[in-house]
Amino acid sequence: MSMFLDQVTIDVKAGKGGDGMVAFRREKYVPDGGPAGGDGGQGGDVILVVDEGLRTLMDFRYNRHFRATPGENGMSKGMHGHGAEDTYVSVPPGTTVRDSDTGALIGDLIENGQELVVAKGGRGGRGNTRFASPRNPAPELAENGEPGQERNIELELKVLADVGLVGFPSVGKSTILSVISSARPKIGAYHFTTLVPNLGMVTTSDGRSFAAADLPGLIEGASQGVGLGTQFLRHIERTRVILHVIDMSGMEGRDPYEDYQAINKELGTHNLRLLERPQIIVANKMDMPNSEENLKEFKAKLKKEKTDEFADDMPVFAISAFTKQGLDNLLNATADLLEVTPEFLLYDEDVEEDTVNYGFQSDEPEFMITREPDATWVLTGDKLEKMFKMTNFDHDETVMRFARQLRSMGVDEALRARGAKDGDIVRIDKFEFEFVD
Repeated sequence: MSMFLDQVTIDVKAGKGGDGMVAFRREKYVPDGGPAGGDGGQGGDVILVVDEGLRTLMDFRYNRHFRATPGENGMSKGMHGHGAEDTYVSVPPGTTVRDSDTGALIGDLIENGQELVVAKGGRGGRGNTRFASPRNPAPELAENGEPGQERNIELELKVLADVGLVGFPSVGKSTILSVISSARPKIGAYHFTTLVPNLGMVTTSDGRSFAAADLPGLIEGASQGVGLGTQFLRHIERTRVILHVIDMSGMEGRDPYEDYQAINKELGTHNLRLLERPQIIVANKMDMPNSEENLKEFKAKLKKEKTDEFADDMPVFAISAFTKQGLDNLLNATADLLEVTPEFLLYDEDVEEDTVNYGFQSDEPEFMITREPDATWVLTGDKLEKMFKMTNFDHDETVMRFARQLRSMGVDEALRARGAKDGDIVRIDKFEFEFVD
């Protein structure tokens, strides 16, 4: 049994844009040819795409870092660099994507082939052709590419099982799953045995197949967060057919019908729409001495209390997971029911329209000033660091432009206000310069 993984954090980094080029035309009969440096290409995006062949987030166990390629640098003769290819990462249907630092919901991936951009590639830097003006017809000025967006995202998979087994702990759900599929759940004879949903692919005798999950044992009050609580109930939300497993032997001194009502109440309390799911009642442990008696009694109570919502006869299948009796009929009936049951789509919350924050606009100040023990002033901040990374320090004009940008952001004034003196060292990233008052 592979461990069922339903939550994983990965880090994604889009490609940086290509650098713009400083170049001049050198044509035989054109004296002092004008600027001819091309722009850099766009960096690649990181895009999640739904692959219906995937059932778990297992693949992310071994690879959690995804990097897109950078755009190509601009070239001479005004040639622009090529944009980079995007990087696609496959996820199973039913994956919810959040920004793990802010908790913001980025999207819910459901349909096969659906795509979601989780990190945007940087734009290419402009070549010197773009900076020509009547005042400066031959600028030695070009930008480096914009850094690609980088973020940590959390993927969470609600088990997309077609069929969920519910019932009190120790009614035999794990045993049934291990018999009908290749899943090998760890089985123990105590309450709350199953701590994660075990997922197994089931194939019926006539060749149809579906995914079944043994949904962890619920106890009354789980929907109020008592016990192991609501994180389990979540797993039921996308199941289309519920197999309600009941221990008909009454061995633990419980009344099978009361158990049945308690679990239904539980499903209703968590999310009323769970009761809209078609249910099949599975009377398990029919190989035990009192089971036949109990089943008769159970069916009588079911008939007596039949309400409108369960007006169609609720099918009851008598089985024994231990002796395998009755399993074939149950599985074929389940497959029949699946064929006529639509998919249910439920969200924990409605997906906010495009909450993705591309760009770096935020409420943070544009820059921060700190002072090191050696009296160096250090400037930090997203906008400032981005400008710094997009500045090509090989050309004086570009450096001058950077100095003007800092001044217009108010960096000089802020340093002066903090007490910076002429000749003090100021550092941005690894770049140091002298403060000139």
